[in-house]
Amino acid sequence: MIDRETIDRIYAAADIVEVISDYVTLKRKGVNYQACCPFHNEKTPSFVVSPSKGFYKCFGCGKGGNAVTFVMEHENITYPEALKIVAKKYNIEVREKEMTEEDVRRNNNRESMFTLNSWAAEYFAEYLHQSSEGMSVGMTYFRQKRGFSDATIKKFGLGMCPSEWGKMTQDALTAGYQEEFLLSTGLSLKRENDGKLFDRFRERVMFPVHNISGRIVAFGGRTLRTDKSVAKYQNSPESEIYSKKNELYGLFFAKKAIQQHDYAIMVEGYTDVISMHQSGVENVVASSGTSLTTEQIRLLGRFTKNITVIYDGDSAGIHASLRGIDMILKEGMNVRVVLLPPEDDPDSFARAHSASEVQAYIAENAENFITFKAKLLLEDAANDPIKRSAVVGDMVQSIAQIPDNIQRSMFIKECARLMDVDENLIINEVARKRIMSVGDKEAEDFIRRQQQLSRQTYAHGGGVTSATDEDNQRIGKTPIGSTIDTLETEIMHFLLKYGDRCFDLKEGRNIVSMNVAALIFDELEVDGLHLGNAVYEEILSIYRAAMANKSDMSMSELINHPNPDVCNTTIEILTADDNYVESALWEQKEVHVSSESEMLANGVPKVLMLFKTKILSERISELEAALSREGLSEEEECEIMQQLTACNRAKVLMAKRLQRLVI
Repeated sequence: MIDRETIDRIYAAADIVEVISDYVTLKRKGVNYQACCPFHNEKTPSFVVSPSKGFYKCFGCGKGGNAVTFVMEHENITYPEALKIVAKKYNIEVREKEMTEEDVRRNNNRESMFTLNSWAAEYFAEYLHQSSEGMSVGMTYFRQKRGFSDATIKKFGLGMCPSEWGKMTQDALTAGYQEEFLLSTGLSLKRENDGKLFDRFRERVMFPVHNISGRIVAFGGRTLRTDKSVAKYQNSPESEIYSKKNELYGLFFAKKAIQQHDYAIMVEGYTDVISMHQSGVENVVASSGTSLTTEQIRLLGRFTKNITVIYDGDSAGIHASLRGIDMILKEGMNVRVVLLPPEDDPDSFARAHSASEVQAYIAENAENFITFKAKLLLEDAANDPIKRSAVVGDMVQSIAQIPDNIQRSMFIKECARLMDVDENLIINEVARKRIMSVGDKEAEDFIRRQQQLSRQTYAHGGGVTSATDEDNQRIGKTPIGSTIDTLETEIMHFLLKYGDRCFDLKEGRNIVSMNVAALIFDELEVDGLHLGNAVYEEILSIYRAAMANKSDMSMSELINHPNPDVCNTTIEILTADDNYVESALWEQKEVHVSSESEMLANGVPKVLMLFKTKILSERISELEAALSREGLSEEEECEIMQQLTACNRAKVLMAKRLQRLVI
C-alpha cells in the first residue's frame, strides 16, 4: 500500500498538462488547454484542462478528474498503478507500507497471479533461448518459419514451454509459487484420476498477452505438431486478471503509434501483429482469434476513432466477420476495410514488404465499409433480384448502426447510388431499423428534449421565466417533484460551490446572517439525517472535519483525494455550472438572478426543506405499510399510530415553511 506521504509528493509534483500531454495533443486556449476528448468520439473539442485548478473536464461525455485519475481512466488500470506511472514520470520513489491482513487478503490473489505470470513469461523465454529443445524447435519455428528477428522475439517476450508433462509446473512449485495460482492462471491443469498437476502449454511456443499497461494477463500457446487432433492454439482461461473480451493483443506496443497515425489496423492473430511490427507498421492490434467485442472496440476508441480492418485475400470467414464492422460502426467509429491479395495474410504480406510498401498498399486499397460490402455481397447476388434485395437489407443494417446523423445520411446516399435504389426507400428502411434497435432510448431522449422545450413556466419574484430543471437547480429553484438523489446532488452543489458564503435570512422581524456550510450541517444533524450517496457522505465528513479544525475547506484536498470517486464527484459538481463554448472556456453560465445572496437565501433553505420532506414522506409510507400488516398487537398498532401522527404533523409544518420559501 502506498503511504499518504508518497501520494502527496506525487500530487505535488504532477503537472496535469504535462501528464495529459503524454496521451492527448493539447492546445492552449486562454488560461486553459483544450482537445478532442480521448474518451468519446467528437469533432469539436470539449475536453478542457485547467492547470490552475489541477483538473480536466469533458463537457461532452462528462468525464473529469485529476492527473492521476486521468492515467487510471485512460490506461484502464487501478489507482495504485496510476500513481506509480505518474511517480515514475517525475522520478519519485514509491514507498509502500506493510499491508494489514485485510489488505493482504484483498490484494493477494490478483498480485500473486500477476507475479506468477511474469515469472512464467521469463521462464518460457529463458527455456526458448537456453535449452536445446527451445533452440532446436522453438527458435527454428520463430526464425525460419515466421522470419522473426531476435530483437522482435525479445520485444514481444516470445518463449517455449517444455515438452515434459509437468516440468514448468514443478519448477514453479520449487520456486515457491502456490498450486492455487498455477490453477487459477491456467498455467497448470489437474488430472482427475490422481490429482497431479501438468502443464497446460506443454510443447508449445508461447505468446504472452499484455494488458494496456504492460502487465502479463494471459498466454497463447501454439503447437508445432502436425497432429490434427491437437488444437493449433491453446489460450489461458478467463481469470481474475484476464477477460479476453477486454483485451487486444499488441495494444500495449501499438498505442503510441496509433495516436501518432490516428488510426489502428485490426488483424486476426498473434503472428499477424508481430510481423507487421517487425516490418515497421506498429499501429496494429489483434482480437487474438476471438470474435471482436464491444469492450475491445471501446478500448481502442481511447486512442483513435479510425479503424482499418485487414482481411486475408482468400479468407472464407469474411462474411462471418462482417458482424464486427457493424459493431465498430455502432460505437461511433470510422471503419475502412483492406482486402489483401488472394495468396497473402497480414503475416506473409508484412514479411514480403517494407513498412512503406505496406502503408502504401493500405492507403491505396482501403475502402469505406459500404463500398466493400457492396462489392463482396454483389459477387454472390449477381443479377438475382431476391439476392440483391437481401444485399440492400444487409447494407441498411450496417448503416442503421451509425449514431452520427450526418455520416448516416452520407452512407444512405452512397448505398442508394451503388445499388441503384430510391434514396427515400433506404432512408425509410434505416429509420425502421433504428426504431427497432435503439428506439426506446431515442424516444426517451426525444421526449426529454420536448419536455425541456415546452417546460412549464415558473413564477419567480413577480416575473415569469421559462426554465429547464438544470436552470432551476443552478439558481436555487429546485423543482418540487425532485427525487432524493437530485436533492442530495443539489445539497452538495451548494456546499462545494458556496460553502464559505453567507446570506441574509429573515427570522421574524430579524435579519440573520447564515453561513451556507454551517446551515447545511446544522439542518442535517438536528434531525440525524444522512445522505444515501456514500461518496457524498465521505465528502461531507471531509468538509465537516475541516470546519471542526476551524480551517477553510480547500477544494484541492477533494480534487486530489486518494479516493478517485471523491475526486471525480467533486469535479462533476464544481463544473456543473460551467458552460463550455470556444470563445469563453470555463465561464459560468449566465443566470438571471438579482444577487448571489438572494439566490442562496432562496435555494439553500428550500432544498434542505424539500430533502427533509422527501425523507419524511418515505417514513410515512413505511409506517402506513407497517400499520397494514396483519397480526399487530393493540400496543404495536397504537405505537405506529402515534409515530404516524407525529410524522404527518411535521409534514404539515414543513409544507407551510416550504410554501413560504416558494412564494
